[in-house]
Amino acid sequence: MSRSLSRRVAAVILPLLVAIFCGLGVHGEELVIVQDGESQAPIVIFQEAPPKTRRAADELAQYIEKVSGARPDVIEGEPDPVPENALWIGHQPVLNDLFPDLDFDFQQPEEILIAANENHLVIAGRDRWNPDHQRVELRRATVDGVQMEYGTVNAVYTFLQDYLDVRWLWPGELGTDVIQRDRIAFAPFEFRYHPHIRGRSGIFTFSSLGNRGYGRSHRWTRRQRLQLSSLQFGGGHGFSDWWARFHETNPEFFALQPDGSRGGGDEPWPSARTVKMCKSNPALWEQWLDDVENALDDNPNRQVFNAAANDGWSSGYCICEKCLAWDHPEAEKRRFSWSGISQDYVAMSDRQVTFANQLARGLRERFPERDDLYVSIMAYGHSIPAPVEAVPDDNVLISTVASFHNRKWTGAIGRTETSAEHLERFKAWGEIAPNLIWRPNLGFGIWEQGLPRVAMDKVIDDFQRAADNNVIGVFFDSVWEHWSGHGPHYYMLAQMAWDPYADGHAILSDYYRRGFGKAADDIEAYWTLMQDITRFIVKNDEGTAVEGGLLAIYDEDFFEEAYGYLDRADKAVEGEPDKYGKRVEFVRIGLDHTRSMMRVRELMRRFRESGGEDGEAEDEARRVWVEEIHPRATDEEFRYAINWGPVRPGHGRSLGGMYPEDLHRKQDFHGF
Repeated sequence: MSRSLSRRVAAVILPLLVAIFCGLGVHGEELVIVQDGESQAPIVIFQEAPPKTRRAADELAQYIEKVSGARPDVIEGEPDPVPENALWIGHQPVLNDLFPDLDFDFQQPEEILIAANENHLVIAGRDRWNPDHQRVELRRATVDGVQMEYGTVNAVYTFLQDYLDVRWLWPGELGTDVIQRDRIAFAPFEFRYHPHIRGRSGIFTFSSLGNRGYGRSHRWTRRQRLQLSSLQFGGGHGFSDWWARFHETNPEFFALQPDGSRGGGDEPWPSARTVKMCKSNPALWEQWLDDVENALDDNPNRQVFNAAANDGWSSGYCICEKCLAWDHPEAEKRRFSWSGISQDYVAMSDRQVTFANQLARGLRERFPERDDLYVSIMAYGHSIPAPVEAVPDDNVLISTVASFHNRKWTGAIGRTETSAEHLERFKAWGEIAPNLIWRPNLGFGIWEQGLPRVAMDKVIDDFQRAADNNVIGVFFDSVWEHWSGHGPHYYMLAQMAWDPYADGHAILSDYYRRGFGKAADDIEAYWTLMQDITRFIVKNDEGTAVEGGLLAIYDEDFFEEAYGYLDRADKAVEGEPDKYGKRVEFVRIGLDHTRSMMRVRELMRRFRESGGEDGEAEDEARRVWVEEIHPRATDEEFRYAINWGPVRPGHGRSLGGMYPEDLHRKQDFHGF
């Protein structure tokens, strides 16, 4: 049996065996944590543990109390005398004596260890942090307790899920499920694991560490072992501010244009944000490395530095002799444009990789003591095909915008590219790149607006594909956190990111059973319907290939079938604990929201066709927004159901023409 396979088998079998021993009441050689509602062992956390580790220890105590009614004491630092029984959080020297046969020399990034003997239990992992740089400016907030690796924290949440059977199905108390018992005990065992995908926080980027945008699921992403991953990186472009910084002092940094100007001269082309760089210029490399040095002075925890080409993937690339020499003549032909000029030219993947390799070698020369620094670029637009000849260095991250997850992608070469085509491009990069970031663009409209777009089966398959193709990080653009419309899809994203080789179908079955009790079968049928509809919409070009569009897909037959499943779910949980009925109601909010959005869509079609003269349609559309959609999306009792931020009228990515003012702004009415 291979090492990776044996580890995966252990991840499934060990918790099961522990549960069986405890359930059968086999008490010999057991470590007893709680007996008859009384704590039998304190929690001991190592001295001067970083803030997030201390917080995880407190949460462990909190959940032991939720499960058993007994809250253990939390002790910081090795107690004297050492307790007869204890739960030890993080490695501390005394553990070498208490567990003489365990190896605490964590060799793998984010490696975790959970082990018990007859007297003690240890929950530990590889922790790396700089005590002088734990308070860091990250994205939109100042964050305390920043580490480079959070092995012990993630080990605590693994223990809570796999050994205490805690489930965080979605954020908030309603989505939290515990199984109460009077006794918590463990037969001796040892479990080790390190995650294949080290960069996981970019899946729910709005709830990543330090991001205070649309995200409301920060605690949930931490407990799902997403937020505190060991490879932190962004998903954007690398030179968006360089025009403002350097166009006056260093015009040679910018792409030579056909008219002989650099970057377009006084008027950057296509724009200041999307202007392209002269990547063969050594002075640009040095400036980029100077920026890295300054960034490391501010935050030595950083590992990944962006050199991705600015957006506007077809426009304004450098045509100087040295840059052109980096392009491969046998690369796939694409359509490029410059000011007033469009022509076919070869894909620029070889150029982008050659540029990244220059920077990567510069990182190693300038920072020889740091072997954990990476340069990242994107395989995007006219660089999405794998290069013909160039091969990325080991410290280059290729962020491949391969949108084979739950959508089609239109326009990269002037036509629609199917998911299968994107998958083939993704696999081709995986054959040559040692480190891939998977960065799908998940599209506009349906996903952002909270309509039920789910594909749990694809989550399971796609994450295993990702792991098989050297993916060490994932960044989704973007998950908008509409839990009543996408709940099981989001849950599976989290679970499969932590272990892409897990039994995803078993995890999904557990989600339905733990979340909905006797209504599990009806809720599963409901989400299977939503998955089938999603496949149909994707297959039919986001619904535009169907006459009548989304209104013909989300029709009365659809709503009758969907509400039928939820009505049967309500009946199934009559007389059961209130949480099950509330959870069915939570799911129903997503369907109610979908019906309201379709009603607005229908009214706005009428409004548009009347040229803005149908006052009755306008008034009714406003009423639906004010009396149905807004209250539902801002309801505190079900606050995670619909995220008002991306739903609200006027949001930049909202479905066109979904509010009367859209017509007056002459906003595109795509899909009507």
